Amino acid sequence: MKAFKFAMAFVMTLILVGCGRVQPVLNFENEPVAYDLTAEQVKSVITKAAENRGWVVSETKAGELNATILVRSHEAIIDIPYTKKYYSITYVDSKNLKAADGEIHRNYNRWINNLNTDIRKQLAATAASK
Repeated sequence: MKAFKFAMAFVMTLILVGCGRVQPVLNFENEPVAYDLTAEQVKSVITKAAENRGWVVSETKAGELNATILVRSHEAIIDIPYTKKYYSITYVDSKNLKAADGEIHRNYNRWINNLNTDIRKQLAATAASK
């Protein structure tokens, strides 16, 4: 009986931990562009991938994009510096995403991971069409 109670307590703990809504902020640093593309092509790919995911993209300076997404009452802002060899996706600010002490709502991490996956796919497709 004691083993059963211990097992149930352990299972309940795992369930509660797995249901946490905040996670460490996900950034992608110096992701390699493994294709022979120009910086302008990389910029175009990033912009297209982000806009397809609902991000509003603007160029803040040469070699750096800023993107904002608004989902219901939640907002996230990221910077995307890029060259023809690398790009990064870094957190800037957010609203209503429980951001504090290097943690943020798990939906933000999902949005960023999906964006990075789309950028990688678009880079491959662009390189293949050359």
